[in-house]
Parts: sequence; C-alpha cells; structure tokens
Amino acid sequence: MAANHLGVELANDPDIEITVIESKDVPVIGVGEGTVPRIKETLDRFGISEVAMLASCDTTFKTGIKFSNWMSRESGDEFYYHPFSTPYPQGFDVTDYWLSQNPEYCFSHISESFALSEQDRCPKRKSSGPYVGAVDYAYHFNAGKFSELIASNAKQRFGVKHKFATVKDVILREDGGIGSLVYSDGESEAYDFYLDCSGFSAVLLGGALKTAFEDKSDRILTDSALVLQEPSTPDSAIRPYTTARAHKAGWIWDIPLTTRRGLGCVYASKYMSDEEALGEFSEYVGRQLQIDEVRKIPMKIGFREKFWQKNCVAFGLAQGFVEPLEATSILVTDFSANLLAKRFPRYYDDIPQLSGYYNKVVRYTWERVIDFVQLHYCISDRRDTQFWIDCTEKTKLSEELSDRLERWSIATPKSLDFFSAFDIFGVENYLYVLYGMKFPTKPIALSDVESTKASEIVEAARKQSESLAGELMPQRAWLTELQQHLKRAGM
Repeated sequence: MAANHLGVELANDPDIEITVIESKDVPVIGVGEGTVPRIKETLDRFGISEVAMLASCDTTFKTGIKFSNWMSRESGDEFYYHPFSTPYPQGFDVTDYWLSQNPEYCFSHISESFALSEQDRCPKRKSSGPYVGAVDYAYHFNAGKFSELIASNAKQRFGVKHKFATVKDVILREDGGIGSLVYSDGESEAYDFYLDCSGFSAVLLGGALKTAFEDKSDRILTDSALVLQEPSTPDSAIRPYTTARAHKAGWIWDIPLTTRRGLGCVYASKYMSDEEALGEFSEYVGRQLQIDEVRKIPMKIGFREKFWQKNCVAFGLAQGFVEPLEATSILVTDFSANLLAKRFPRYYDDIPQLSGYYNKVVRYTWERVIDFVQLHYCISDRRDTQFWIDCTEKTKLSEELSDRLERWSIATPKSLDFFSAFDIFGVENYLYVLYGMKFPTKPIALSDVESTKASEIVEAARKQSESLAGELMPQRAWLTELQQHLKRAGM
C-alpha cells in the first residue's frame, strides 16, 4: 500500500526508484480483512479496477459493523449498527428529535442501510458504476490475495521493484540515520530513504533507531486474539457487515468472504485464560474447537513515540497497533502513507521540517483512533464481569475524549466538535456509537415545526431503507452473477 501511494506521487520522477524488500522467512499476521469506505478512493487512485478486486480477493461488500451484546440485557437492545451511510437523512440532523422521543427503535434505524443490512442485501445494483453503490460501502477481502493484487499493481503501473530478502542487520550513517541493510545471505545494500513495514518487530524504527513504543494498554484492556478460518458453502448467505459480538472479557469478530469466514476472539488475558477464550470462541462457532485449530496473536496496544525518524518512516504494525474493532490498521496505514507521499522529501535538508509536521499529524490521528476504539468500551452499561467494570469505571481516558463526553452529555455532537481534518473518525461515526449505546445526552426542546419535519424525515428514511432492501439483490446472488459473467467473458 505504501509503495502504491509513493508510486502515484513519485513514479514520474526519473531520480526516484522504489523497491519493496519482502522476507519469505517472516510470517505475516494475515487477518486484516475489513476496511472502511475510504479504501474505494484509494484503490481508484492506484488505478485498480473494482471488478479486478472483486474477482481476485474473495471480496464481499461491507455496509458497516453490527455490534451485539455491548450493552446489558436490561438496556433492551441486543445490537446496534455502525453503518457507513449518513445519520443525517436528507442532510438533516435528527439526533435531538430521536432523543426527545425516547424511542424504542435503535438510533441506527435512521440509516438507509439498516434494512438491507438486516436482509443480507448487496449495496450495489447491477447497473452501479465502479466504486459506487445504492448506499456507501467498503469491503471484506482475503488479506493475502489483496496484498498480491496491490503488489502487482505497484510493479506494473509504477515500476516498483520487488526483492525477496531477509534483513539481518542495519548499518547506521554518521548522522544516526539508516545507511544500509545487511541481508541474511551477506549482501549489503544502501538506499536513501526507508519505509519500515516490518510489523510488530519494527526492525528499522524500533530496532536500529531505537524509537520508543508508547504503551496504551491502560486504556484498552484487550491484549490477545484467537483466530480461525471457517469454510462457507457456495449457497450460504453473505452478511454485508462485520459482526462484533461482545463477551465477558472482549469480543468476537466474524468477517464473511465468498469462500470462508474469518473469525477472531479478542480478549484480555488478565480477565480470561486462553482456555476460557477457546470455550467462548467454541460457543460462538457452534462446535468445540481444539487449541491446534486456532492461532493465538498477542496484541500490544500503543504507537511509536515518533513515526518518522531521520530517513525512516514506519507504517502498519511497525507504526502502532490497536485492536481491530473498527478496521483501523489498514485505515491508518492508508492515511499516513498518503500523507508521506504528498510530502515526500527530495533532499536530506528537507527532512527535519517535513518529519516534524508528519509526526504531529500522525500522532494526533493515533490518539483519536485510540479514543474511538475505547469509546465502545467506556460508555457501555455492562457491569456483569470485572472486565466490563474496569473498562467503564477504572480505565483512563484521554483529556480530549473526556472533554468530548462531558460536552456531549449536555448537547449532541456536531461537526464543530471536530476541529481537525485529521480526525479520521468524525461526528457521523461518533453519533452511531454514542446513541447505539444509549449515551445519556440532555434533550433540548424542539418546536412543533422542527419535530414535525424531523418525524417526516425519519419516516421517509425508514421507508427508503425498506424499499432498498426490497429492490437490491442478496449479496451472495450478486457476487455469484458477477463471477459467472466474468467467466463467460474469459476474465
């Protein structure tokens, strides 16, 4: 992804050559299978056709995330959606009206994608153009196949070189930057600038340059995940959303692809043993799992003190990590790689100024991502286990999140509350989570005119959602027809 972003901006410069160095000895995590709508714009910029991505990556459409069991049984709602369609039907803010009604229906009912998500519909029509749907959407895909697709694009479209080698040592320059890499076969190779995409090990930024990691595990308590892939039958329904089902000490993800489901049980080891997590996971899957069927992934929540140090910038897990509740890893990588590409230094003397700004922006982005993920835990009314008690009553909040929640207890969130363009989760995202989880905000008095208008808009949105659900095809049927068409066309 980083190579493609650089390719878009720099491929026409004859003085710049981009090389990806990939190790065959280091395994990949391979569970980053969910995205957010921003990915459509990115793939289009890369020149990747949507059809190619749908055809080659076991891709399915994602209209949002369905959260279940994140509230107590007494709250009345078993689930809520964080959909990608707007919570402002007809461009009108109906939040205060919804609060004033003390409604039985969940806040996400005002989304036009609610009914079609519940009925497993595809968000695209047959006639929809590339990267356009009846409602906004993102994707689920096979992470390995997706990596192959964008690697091929980088090489063919932007002339990126691809080398297989394992870095065994790093030689520093006199000024403390990175001078060269030493591979396992003894070869040494020097470049001018380095991107560290080496995962949790952060070989360059964390290892050679000794950039400290800031631990945020006091804010998000989950630190482990068990992952599993389950085959699906060709005629099974494909849900157009990621399922995030909370349990006693974390949550379970369920990501549907065309040929399988990607499943993961996230948990906090302080509150749940591996054996208990396996039991929780087995109950969800519907059969007794054996320990050798699953893969355990340790998770260290936090990010680097700096993301750009000397002539090195880190991306992905080398940059930071937060549990995958809102598909954040690909999102932050996409954002930060695009930022670097648009401000790439042509001279060493440019690095101090550009890196200072870059570090400020990416740090702000990471801090707000941590805020948004923590929000799902800290405003829950669950108190049935010590994990949920600690998440809601004892974990530290950032000053920004604390201020926002205090402000939103008085008045509903507005776009004015998000003063930075680098809040990659904005007011619409927060509205769905806050009021999906029944966050208490003082209602304001509305005039009869305002109430009548809002009531009409909400009812129109509900009818539109149901109309779309009746009009659009089941996702499995849409994707099957696409594959059949491509096969007939010899693609």
